[in-house]
Amino acid sequence: MIYDRLLRERAAAGTPIRVGMFGAGFMARGIANQIVNSVPGMVLSVICNRSLDKARRAFEIAGHTEIVEVADDAGLAACMAAGIPAITQDPLLLCRGDLDCLVDATGAIDYGAMITLAAIEHGKDMVSLNAELDGTVGPLLKRRADAAGVIFTGSDGDQPGVQMNLVRFVRSIGLTPLLCGNIKGLQDPYRNPTTQEGFARKWGQDPAMVTSFADGTKISFEQAIVANATGMSVLQRGMTGINHPGHVDELTQHYDIEALRACGGAVDYTVGSKPGPGVFVLATHDDPKQRHYLNLYKLGEGPLYSFYTPYHLCHFEVPISVARVVLCRDPVLQPLAGPRVDVVTTAKVALAPGDVIDGLGGYKTYGQAERHEVARSQRLLPIGLAEGCIVKHPLPRDAVLTYDDVEFPAERLIDRLRAEQDAMFEMAL
Repeated sequence: MIYDRLLRERAAAGTPIRVGMFGAGFMARGIANQIVNSVPGMVLSVICNRSLDKARRAFEIAGHTEIVEVADDAGLAACMAAGIPAITQDPLLLCRGDLDCLVDATGAIDYGAMITLAAIEHGKDMVSLNAELDGTVGPLLKRRADAAGVIFTGSDGDQPGVQMNLVRFVRSIGLTPLLCGNIKGLQDPYRNPTTQEGFARKWGQDPAMVTSFADGTKISFEQAIVANATGMSVLQRGMTGINHPGHVDELTQHYDIEALRACGGAVDYTVGSKPGPGVFVLATHDDPKQRHYLNLYKLGEGPLYSFYTPYHLCHFEVPISVARVVLCRDPVLQPLAGPRVDVVTTAKVALAPGDVIDGLGGYKTYGQAERHEVARSQRLLPIGLAEGCIVKHPLPRDAVLTYDDVEFPAERLIDRLRAEQDAMFEMAL
C-alpha cells in the first residue's frame, strides 16, 4: 500500500487532490466526512446534488460551517481558490472545473450515465459507486473513457472492489481464481420498501436502497460487474446462493471445480456464512510443489483454496480509490471487454397490462444475474432499463421479463447507450 505515503507527500507540498462528488445521500455523507476529516492530501471541493439542502448538510455533518452555493464556473473557481466548500445543482460545473477526480455516489442510472459521459467528455476521471450503471452499460463507458484517456472505475470498499483486490492478490501469488463470492445475511426476492422501512429508518437509509439489497438486485449488479471485470460468469440464473452458516473455508467442498473451469470461473454469493459480511475467492494451483506449501500453511489439500476478507468498509475506502486513480493511474474495477453477466428483470408480484415498473428496490420487480449470451438470445430485459416501462400483458410472479413484454418511455439516454453497447460488442438484440 503506497497511497498513504503519496497522499502525505501531496499534503506536505500543499497540492491536495481536489475532488468533486455527485450525490448527498447516506453513502455520500460518509464519503464527505471521511475526506474532510481523515484524508490528508485530499480535499472535497464541491458536492453536486439536486437538493442543495442535502448537499449543504453533507458538508455540515463533516464539520464545515462556511459553505457557498455556486451556479457558474467562476463561482466554483473562486471557492476552490479560497478553500471554501461549494455546493451546486449543475453537474457540468464539476466536469468543467479544475478538479482532479469525480465521484459518482448517486446510484441513479440515467443521471449517472449523463454525468459520467460529461466527465469523460471533459477529460475527468470518475470513481463510481454506481454498480447499477456499471452493470447496465459499464463496458461501453469504459471503452469511451479509454478513448478519451481517462479512467472510469468502480471503487474500493464496496464488495466488488474488495473482491477485485482479493483476485489481484491471489493471482499475484500464482493461483488461479475460479470463484468470487459475496457473503449476505439475508436474501428474499419479495421484500419491498414497506417491509424494509423500519430497518431503513434505524440506519438513516433510503427504503428502496435497503430493499435492493434484501431482494437480491444489488448483489446481482455487484456480482455482474465482478464477472465483467474478471471474465467470469454464473453457474445458473440468479447464482447458486448457497445457505451456509459455517465458515467460508468450508465452501471449498461445495463447488465442482470442473463446472467452475467450464464457465471460466463464476461469481456467486452465500447466505449466512462466516465471517460476514465479507467476500471470498476460491482458487486453484496447478503446481504440486506449491500445493504442498499451501497445505503446510493451513489452506488445505485443495484443489480449491479459500481466501477471504471479513469486512467491506464502503465509504471509508473511496478516497483510496481516488488516490489510486490520480496518483498511480490504477483503476480498481473495470470491464475487461463486453458484458459477461447481465441483471435481468423479474416480476416480484403478478403484473397486469398497464402496470408501470417502479425503480430498483421497489414493489414490482427484482434483479437476477444471468449469462449475457442467455439474456441476449432470450431477449431478456435488463433491469437497468426497466424503470418506467409499461407492462403489455399479464405476467406471473417470478416471470423474467423480455423486451417484448414492455413499452419503453420515450427518449431516455440509458436506452440509447445500451443499444450502442449491444452494437459495439456485436450483440445487438
